[in-house]
Amino acid sequence: MSAPSWSWGMDNEQPHQELVKCVVVGDTAVGKTRLICARACNKQVSLAQLLATHVPTVWAIDQYRIYKDVLERSWEVVDSVNVSLRLWDTFGDHEKDRRFAYGRSDVVLLCFSINSPISLRNCRLMWYPEIRRFCPSTPVILVGCKSDLRYMYRDEAYLSYFRDRSPFVRATRKSDLVMPDEARDVARELGLYYYETSVLTYYGVNEVFENAIRAALIARRAQRFWMTNLKKVQRPLLQLNIFFQAPFKPPPPLKPEIHIAPGSYGDHLQHLWLSRIHTDVVLVVGSMGFPAHRFILAACSRAFYRLLTADLLARSTSDSSMVSSLGDFADETECLVRAEQKTCKRRASCQALPTARELDHPAFQCIRNVQPEGQTVVTLSKLVTPDAMHQCLQFAYTGTVDRSALNLRETREAAEFLELPQLLVLLTKHPFVAPDPPDESYENFLKRRLQDICLDQGIFADVIFELDDGVCTAHKAMLAARCDVMKAMFRGDFRESQAKVIEFPGVREYTFHKLLCFLYTDEVPEVSAVRCVNLLELANRLCLPRMVNLVEKRVIEDLETLQPSEAIEQCLRLLEPVKLHNGHQLADWCMNHLCINYNKLCRMSPRSLRLLHPDNQAYLIEHRWPPVWYLKDYDYYQKCLAERDKELKPASNTSSSCLCFSRKSESDPALSSSQL
Repeated sequence: MSAPSWSWGMDNEQPHQELVKCVVVGDTAVGKTRLICARACNKQVSLAQLLATHVPTVWAIDQYRIYKDVLERSWEVVDSVNVSLRLWDTFGDHEKDRRFAYGRSDVVLLCFSINSPISLRNCRLMWYPEIRRFCPSTPVILVGCKSDLRYMYRDEAYLSYFRDRSPFVRATRKSDLVMPDEARDVARELGLYYYETSVLTYYGVNEVFENAIRAALIARRAQRFWMTNLKKVQRPLLQLNIFFQAPFKPPPPLKPEIHIAPGSYGDHLQHLWLSRIHTDVVLVVGSMGFPAHRFILAACSRAFYRLLTADLLARSTSDSSMVSSLGDFADETECLVRAEQKTCKRRASCQALPTARELDHPAFQCIRNVQPEGQTVVTLSKLVTPDAMHQCLQFAYTGTVDRSALNLRETREAAEFLELPQLLVLLTKHPFVAPDPPDESYENFLKRRLQDICLDQGIFADVIFELDDGVCTAHKAMLAARCDVMKAMFRGDFRESQAKVIEFPGVREYTFHKLLCFLYTDEVPEVSAVRCVNLLELANRLCLPRMVNLVEKRVIEDLETLQPSEAIEQCLRLLEPVKLHNGHQLADWCMNHLCINYNKLCRMSPRSLRLLHPDNQAYLIEHRWPPVWYLKDYDYYQKCLAERDKELKPASNTSSSCLCFSRKSESDPALSSSQL
């Protein structure tokens, strides 16, 4: 690569500027070049760059001559002294000759890797003797690189990189890590200061080089005592940054993401439309009959809602009255009903309903109830054609129309008569062009209507569940379409298939209502963490993985609103029971929360902690935050702070006056007691 036309001299320093040569040595791949580049280029390094294949390189000293920005970043002011820091990188091979790099060096950084105990051992056995052979009086600082690996070795992005690599390349393990006290012991043995750095978090990068400059200037001042510009450099032992380094507190582990199983609500409704199981109404249009479900018709169409609710009310008030029918009940209409209910052996007797205002609707001709089968028969007028009725019913269940057999005019008229506004919006678009997605999808509209009609009002139900503390009504068709276990129960040889009242022991009304909300709307309302275990158990028993995930999400939302102490207690209570019902994501979240608050947990509930399964106890101890090594390092830091404050505290003034004329006896309890 060609250099720019301009160049800067190696000794292009500003007036009264001190040039400091800093040599960086250490084993191969400990992070020397990354550390120098992070300082010289003032950049953090991404995880992807750090995980790239290591290629032994040396950061060229010529970059100070070639690049202006690199040279400008080498200029710094430390303790009011203008300094130009020149970094010298070296190869990590032990056989290389580095005497040229050591020449005229002002400070040496002896580097090792946090995840390589061998590199620390080599610092003591090989590198330090070499440094002292060429630089007997040069200040040396021991630097631990890659300190982020103390917590990153468990990071999923870090681990996933090694899964795709050769089996000969493995990720860092906990047993590979060098703890701060181990490195300090080596530094104390060699008489060196110790720092840790991370180019991933940029922790300690500027600090180690600033203090290296201070160490070099202090050594230079001892040799050039006449230089006035170095008098302001602070002594290392009195300087907080040089004497000891504030420990790096690793970030808390990220909360685990909750993954929701994909929903198949639309597919279930389409299956309900095609299978036509447990239908309770037949729509007669001309010579054709269309079986359907009253709760679906009432949910999608206001006209059907008024008609069917009025029919339901009239039937409840005149159960015993038998009058002549409204309109003719043709033989072919009766055959249509028989075709849908093959169990019917003879012509069913019909209960006539009182005339209602809704029957005057132009689209409806008459409504009847076939008593043995419990079917409601609605005869529509000639204003609605069979093809249009088929399109309207398909839209009611699936939110789509059959474009291959679509008669736009007839379908639009039928949608107007039956009050299907969403279908009218769909038909206003070109029938052969996919419409733009509406602001509010039909599926969401249908869910809200089912919530209102089936759950809030509880009408058109055909089955009652007896629970431990009450009853709940439901619709067999919806339960069978949404839950395979319910489908098998209603269609098999079980007694529940023909029963109108089903006992459901071990389930309370609160829990079953949440289940119905999911089956009808594909969502779960707010769930209290106190009452979630029974709901998870029911969802798992009915083989509803999406419901399990939604309940987990709702419980986590509730836990996040609780007070910290209450949330810890609930996590401790839920940790093991939810695993029994496949609530693994909730268990992982609770475990993560307990790890982050491990110290509070030990103070609040030590007995409950000891009652956990040994594997869970071991996991909490292993993944506690902050980790044990940080707590030890922080205690050491606080101890150093106390010692520094003690050294800096001025000595109390001692009085030289005569003891007889002093008032010490009044203020000194020891002397006062002796006089007594």
